[in-house]
Amino acid sequence: MPHVRPVPRSLGPVEVRRIDAAVDLKDQVGHTSLTITFFNPAGHQQEGGVLLPVPAGAGLKSFAMEGGGKELKADILPVQKAREIYNQIVAQSKDPAILEFAGYGAVSSSVFPIPPRSECRLRIVYEELLQEESSRIDYVLPRSESHDCRVKWSVDANWEVKGGVATTYSPSHEISPVKTDKGVHVSLKKNMEPGPFRLSVLRRRKKAAAASFLTHHGEKNGEGYFLLLMAAPDRKRNARPLRREVTLVIDRSGSMAGEKMDQVRTAALQIVEGLEDGEYFNLITYNEGVDLFSSKPVLSDRGSKVRARKFIREIRVSGGTNIDGALKAAISQPVREGVVPMVLFLTDGLPTIGETSERKIREKVRLLNSGQRRIFTFGVGVDVNTPLLSSLADDSRALPTYVLPGETVEVKVASVFRKLRGPVLGFPELKVFTREGKQASHLVSDLVPGRLPDFFAGDQVIVTGRYRGAEPLEFRITGHDGTARRTLALPFKAGSGRNPFVPRLWAMRRIGVLTSALRDLGAESSPPNPGAGGVDRDDPRVRELVDEIVRLSTEYGVLSEYTAFLALEGEVFSSRKKRVSRAAENYDRRGLKTRSGASSVNQDLNLWSQRQSESLNRRNYYVDEELNLQEIENVAQCADMTFFRRGSQWVDARLAAREEEGEGAPAREIKIGSKEFNQLVDRLVRKQRQSCLALGRNLELVVDGVRYQIK
Repeated sequence: MPHVRPVPRSLGPVEVRRIDAAVDLKDQVGHTSLTITFFNPAGHQQEGGVLLPVPAGAGLKSFAMEGGGKELKADILPVQKAREIYNQIVAQSKDPAILEFAGYGAVSSSVFPIPPRSECRLRIVYEELLQEESSRIDYVLPRSESHDCRVKWSVDANWEVKGGVATTYSPSHEISPVKTDKGVHVSLKKNMEPGPFRLSVLRRRKKAAAASFLTHHGEKNGEGYFLLLMAAPDRKRNARPLRREVTLVIDRSGSMAGEKMDQVRTAALQIVEGLEDGEYFNLITYNEGVDLFSSKPVLSDRGSKVRARKFIREIRVSGGTNIDGALKAAISQPVREGVVPMVLFLTDGLPTIGETSERKIREKVRLLNSGQRRIFTFGVGVDVNTPLLSSLADDSRALPTYVLPGETVEVKVASVFRKLRGPVLGFPELKVFTREGKQASHLVSDLVPGRLPDFFAGDQVIVTGRYRGAEPLEFRITGHDGTARRTLALPFKAGSGRNPFVPRLWAMRRIGVLTSALRDLGAESSPPNPGAGGVDRDDPRVRELVDEIVRLSTEYGVLSEYTAFLALEGEVFSSRKKRVSRAAENYDRRGLKTRSGASSVNQDLNLWSQRQSESLNRRNYYVDEELNLQEIENVAQCADMTFFRRGSQWVDARLAAREEEGEGAPAREIKIGSKEFNQLVDRLVRKQRQSCLALGRNLELVVDGVRYQIK
């Protein structure tokens, strides 16, 4: 955001009310127009000075006060000149926060007059040439990483790309891109997360998969993190399209009476009508018994759809919930070749008839699902066994969906079904090879997801993981495209990339995977025999998983409902044994033992949000047991560093391990504005870690192994 310098002896400083960014991108040429709304709260007109960070190499196109009728003079300062001004401001105010923009150019000018108790608007337009790498073009809009910065932002971006856009991605903010005739449109209007807004597009490629790697070189030589970004491949011109075989399984127990069943009937009709000719479907309803529309999936045509409508209209509710029997009927159907078999399984209750053990139901499904049917589960309301529904989906390359009170069943089911249109690559597998063709799985690890889902038309595929060594590799994704096995070859080179969001996204997803493993262990203790052969927080498997989660949470600042206590005063700097013990207690009470109700639904919502994370969650938002959104304070994610608040200080998370190991040597104190301070900033800039200075004074951090205290 812009830095504002009010004139001396002002009765109230000029403040920034909001910033509106209009971004017009054509291939690699970017035009950014920023409209900055200032407010003067004083009773007299004031002059403010604006210092706005812009990307290095950008050129100023225009600079004007809106409504003022005159052009203001300004230039974009090169990086070094901008840094000198930053240093002068820091020396005067003793506040290092503005140095988070060291390494950027800047627009510097005065804003005058700003009338008393009035707003004025400044419009700045700059142009830049964007870099392209492996058909990926990146755009960055500089913004403060400070959590205390609450200036309202909006961003409206249009991007035209020659040849078309294969996919659009933002690691910094959640986006909902809308395709246009020539490219894509992205709009963010409120509650933007802090930090730079990053936006990338993959250029569509006709003869090869549109894919790119983003990497981050780790602290240790030859180790780092990667993010594979890929658009689902286009179907080959002569390939026979993959067809779907959809079995819709509907809970018709007594609790489904009324509006819920009305919505389910509507959703079922939409699904049947949405099937293309040549695809297959079946309908199964269940209470204590199980009823089938057909003994096996039928061809989707006019006649079968007419019969299906009658079957759906005649569904009546009563009785209990035989989840085990319904699942068995769905996955035991004969399997056809050349189809992607799917089950849409819907329930609003716990298993009450037949087999009711969560663990045994899962084991049966694994044993019987020889046709590898994808089981997309839908939990309606909160009285469902969420770990069971999540694991059924996860085990079969599918996803769970939860319909919360007040949400519409019809909308949720239809939304999932629409995404399953047009499968283009079934049963995909990812393997890694050297350039000589030798398998090199030992050079990559901790992939998330560990198993790829089927690719559907329009899908965006994101895989995160770790790599070792600098050897060029080739990632190969092989799957069935409807006619034959097809392989996509994606060359990978580690390089020396500095994309700090990559390791943090990996950590978010990895914590989600480990939390899933803990929730799975809880199935051994679930009804009807809690505790019989089950697990608790002292189980070695629980301790091992929790220990790794606590380590990742501390290092990367990725907290959850189970580890939020780490952000309490001094907790992260207590002994690791104490931290793990407290986290294990939370996982035992909630993750292992709570299997249904709102306090179970919220856990699975958070878990899947982490596992599928595509963008950063800087404020560590999560859904609590009352299904309300919560934010964890006192932890800050800056570049690839993590800080926790201790008293009035922000302290580098790496010091937690040092202090526990007895390496708590006194910090070297550095005065803001001193020569040594400026040298430290230079070192942070070289490592692209200067954003930590957004935390202001009283900062304790480690640079090149030395502990510093900024005063």
